[in-house]
Amino acid sequence: MNLLSKNHPVWGMAFRPFYPLAALYGTLSILLWSFGYQGTVALPNYFWHAHEMIWGYAGAIVVAFLLTAVATWTKQPRTWGAPLMMLALLWLLARAFAFAAPLTLAGGIAGVAFYWLAAWYMGVAVVRSRNKRNYLAVAALFVFGLLQALFHWQLARHNFSALAGGLFAGLSVVAGFIGLVGMRVIPFFTAKRLGCEQVGSHPLVMTASLVVPLVMALLYGLQAVLPPSAADAALAAAAVLSIAAGLLDIMQTVRWWRPEVAKEPMLWILFAGFLLTGAGLTVMGLGHWLPRWQSLGVHLVAVGGIGLMTVGMMVRTALGHTGRPLYPAPAAMPLAFWLMVAAALARAATAVLMYLYPAAYQPGLWLSGLLFAASLLLYTWRYLPWLTAPRVDGKEG
Repeated sequence: MNLLSKNHPVWGMAFRPFYPLAALYGTLSILLWSFGYQGTVALPNYFWHAHEMIWGYAGAIVVAFLLTAVATWTKQPRTWGAPLMMLALLWLLARAFAFAAPLTLAGGIAGVAFYWLAAWYMGVAVVRSRNKRNYLAVAALFVFGLLQALFHWQLARHNFSALAGGLFAGLSVVAGFIGLVGMRVIPFFTAKRLGCEQVGSHPLVMTASLVVPLVMALLYGLQAVLPPSAADAALAAAAVLSIAAGLLDIMQTVRWWRPEVAKEPMLWILFAGFLLTGAGLTVMGLGHWLPRWQSLGVHLVAVGGIGLMTVGMMVRTALGHTGRPLYPAPAAMPLAFWLMVAAALARAATAVLMYLYPAAYQPGLWLSGLLFAASLLLYTWRYLPWLTAPRVDGKEG
């Protein structure tokens, strides 16, 4: 069947195009950065790297998961066919334009449109079903796009001093999505797999897992337009909230843990990702007063939290939605998990050693990038045939 036909299996649900696209782009971008690519004149250095990993790689997986899951959560029609093709086109344009300096602003517009259109698709399903529990997730998608717009506004003004706060804002929203999804699925998956009672969480705790990082993100994103004294106060408040959000994630991981989890790769990968997100947020917050720890906190979230949670969720959710059994983990996927763990540990070690042994920085960056890319390539190799073929059980999607 023609790939450009709306009836091709790849356009059946949002996870089908975006999981492999994100995995391949994550591989490309992390290797480019690790081996010396410095972005463009318009989007230089680590601004390109962080922007593309946050709004490019991680954001694609967030949208894929939410638009796939919302059909189950609301019992509303899935996003598929032409609407999904439009989303994919916007995402691809945003990625391509990031490599061309004259088109950087156009890429930013395409990226914002991608998130706002995804929020619209999700919002329609949520509002029609009166699924109030997910109003916040729709708002978070909108805020994610808004923060990207603010980043590109500062970029267009050449206000590079404000861009770091913009990147922290984007990273905070992704950490919030990890909190939201993890709170819902990790205890549920654990109980289903191990046949034990599900550990419940208070509704306020579950809400806080997304709301606190969202408030952090807004403080980081808006501090650039505040007077100096107010900006300092906003950054300090964001740091306190980061510590609080991190400790909340750590506490929940401990509450959910059972020794049997360590024997099931499909579970421990999610526990590890959620724990490292919490650790990273905590260290990020402390980094406001101890700047040398800032890079460690950022990369515990970015490689540890995002890396482990995305590969873990891509492996698991694509099984159920293609009609395949959820356990055991498909061949080579435990290796992909361990490669991502190794990438996170290598990047964390590099963030610490860069101050003690500066010569270790570049080799550490190479090693982490290669491990990260190898994990995603293994996933793509194993899953691409399944993601581009009809469900094995004959159902839609």
